This record gives sequence, structure tokens and C-alpha cells, in this order.
Amino acid sequence: MERRAFRAPGFLILLILLALVGGVVAAVAGQPEETAGGVSAIAVVVAALLMTGFTVVNPNESRVVQFFGRYVGTIQTAGFHWTVPFSSKRRVSLRVRNFETARLKVSDADGNPVEIAAVVVWRVVDTFKASFGVDDHISYVAVQAEAAVRHLATSYPYEAHDDGRTSLREGTVVSEELTTELSERAALAGVEVLESRITHLAYAPEIAQAMLARQQASAIVGARFKIVEGAVGMVQSALDRLRELEVVELDEERKAQMVANLLVVLCGDRNVQPVVNTGSLYS
Repeated sequence: MERRAFRAPGFLILLILLALVGGVVAAVAGQPEETAGGVSAIAVVVAALLMTGFTVVNPNESRVVQFFGRYVGTIQTAGFHWTVPFSSKRRVSLRVRNFETARLKVSDADGNPVEIAAVVVWRVVDTFKASFGVDDHISYVAVQAEAAVRHLATSYPYEAHDDGRTSLREGTVVSEELTTELSERAALAGVEVLESRITHLAYAPEIAQAMLARQQASAIVGARFKIVEGAVGMVQSALDRLRELEVVELDEERKAQMVANLLVVLCGDRNVQPVVNTGSLYS
């Protein structure tokens, strides 16, 4: 687990180091050459030892400190710091990043080939897991993002033909599920997924024309259904109105003929050519 590394203010340690060097210079002044040389050598070794502990941390960055392979801790406070000498200090960015997958060609839940791509917004929240949990956390997120997008595409159809069925075109629902799945996958690398959204969604070129014709046919059928439903309501209203006002009394045969004529007028997609009957109603 991530923990804080030992650190001290860098400028304070630098002042101590300068004071140590000044004190050594003053101490060896006037001393025999052999003594002065030995003291100077010790001072140089101590100064070099202290110098290896200095590090600079930029805003929204961190330093993972290791001492001969052992994890010491992480420094996340921006500034000039001094930590354990002879330690390695690996830089890990805490900035928010985004990654866009390539356009992947997969089969949806209905077996139709589709092209899909998504953008993922993420950041590192655990530097220990990001450094030691996986080999390369950036590459890990990229690979897992593509795997999650592929799995999502195979779980839902491109468009839902039945009521109550979720499709890939429902952006909010699909994005939430993609974010949840990718968060579970990326937790191993100490990464938090902030958001993910579908950026490209289309049928594969080889079936795009056929699916477009299917969509057009579905739209025409839906429109016709609405027209017929409205026409039936208008005919019923006309018959009820004629009966209430006692304008004319029609037998069942003439009612059927009137209904047929009204449906032709209301449901036809061309202008109706009227025929004037100059005789009686029954001739």
C-alpha cells in the first residue's frame, strides 16, 4: 500500500550542508597538511552522501522512493525536499489523463459487425500499485480500455428492436457500465477511471447499406402504423358524430363502405380522385 516517505525541507538541509562545509574549512585552516587532507576527505564524503537525498517534486506529480530495492514511501508534496540518501526516486504523474481507443471492429449482441471507439479519462491514485502492481500502468490502462470496450460491444445490440432492451446507442447507460467495468480492471494498477464515453459507433461498412435500408423500412412501418391508428380513430369519431346528430341513418353495409372510403382517403399516400354519385345512395 502507498505510504508517505520520510522527507525534510530541502533548503534547510542545504543550509546545514553549507554550514558543515564552512565549518570544515575553518577547522582545517592552520592544521598540518596530513590532518587537513583527512578531514577534507571525510567532509567531501559526507557532503556527497547528503547530496544524493535531494529531489524536486512538481505540482500534480509524485516521487516513489526506493532504498536498494525496498519501497520507502511516496512524496506527493510539491517543492524541494531531502529524503533517504542513496535512494532512487521514480517520477509518477498524478495528472488527469485521457486515452482514446482505436476504432475496434466487433460483433454486437445480435451478431452484427460494428465499429466502436471510446475515450477514457483517468488518473493515478495509488503510486505503489502503479509502480509495482503492473509493469507499465499507462500501457495497462490502454489495453484494458480496449478489452472493456470489446466486451461492452458484445453485450448489447447496436439498436434495440424490442421495448425494454438497452442498446449501444443509449449513451448514458452504456457509459456508466463502461466506467464501472474499466474501474474494476484498472484498480490493480492504482488507477481511478473518472469518465468514459463512446466517441464512435457505426455499423461495419459491409452491412451499413443493408442496415440503413432496414432502418428506413422500420421507420416507414412505424409511420404507417401511426397513420392507420389515427385514421381508425377519426372514422370512429365520424360515425359516432353522425349517429348523435341524426344526420343520416346507415345500415351495416353502407357503414362498411363509408369506413372503407374514409380509410382510403386518410391512409393513402396519393391524392384521392372523388367520384360523384348522381343517383341514390343505393345505386
